[in-house]
Amino acid sequence: MSMMKRILIVDDDERLTRLMHLNLKETGRFVVREENRANAAVRTALAFAPDLVVLDVMMPEMDGGDVAAQIRSRPELNHVPIVFLTAAAKKNEVDGNHGRIGGIPFLAKPVDIDELTACLDRTLASAKLTI
Repeated sequence: MSMMKRILIVDDDERLTRLMHLNLKETGRFVVREENRANAAVRTALAFAPDLVVLDVMMPEMDGGDVAAQIRSRPELNHVPIVFLTAAAKKNEVDGNHGRIGGIPFLAKPVDIDELTACLDRTLASAKLTI
């Protein structure tokens, strides 16, 4: 059995991060940390050392693109894959782009657990191939 993957969920919606956390934990395959403040995301990522970050695009303090740029700018984190989560793109737009916008995996809200785990598995597998 492979080691459990460490997933950091960054979203200002605490109910959503809690639900995603519980659903992912239930699979028995993931260790999950939640961060609801965009401006603390990098600090939390440095402390948690995630295998993957699920990152909301629209947050009050800072948007997900800026958070992703900060994560990418840190040598300790620049290899960590990011999956964007957004209510701005509709499911059919995301599906029409094979779940990627600008080359980065995207999930449209609301996201169901099967869709989420499938995206995490794909993203983690492709990240392993590029390391």
